[in-house]
Amino acid sequence: MNTIGKYIKQKRREAKLTQEEFALRSGLGLRFVRELEQGKETVRLDKVNQALAMFGMEAVPGRKE
Repeated sequence: MNTIGKYIKQKRREAKLTQEEFALRSGLGLRFVRELEQGKETVRLDKVNQALAMFGMEAVPGRKE
């Protein structure tokens, strides 16, 4: 699982939200949330940032580890 997917899953669980509730509140599709949390490599950055915005975060360019 990728770092962002792990982060989203952890924060969602801390907020006591199901994937369905998170998808509804963030305005994202349930399928996208599931794929993001499972580490799918080909996801749209705008949607990733929409999910991260729920926790006051955003993805920015950085060096690959």
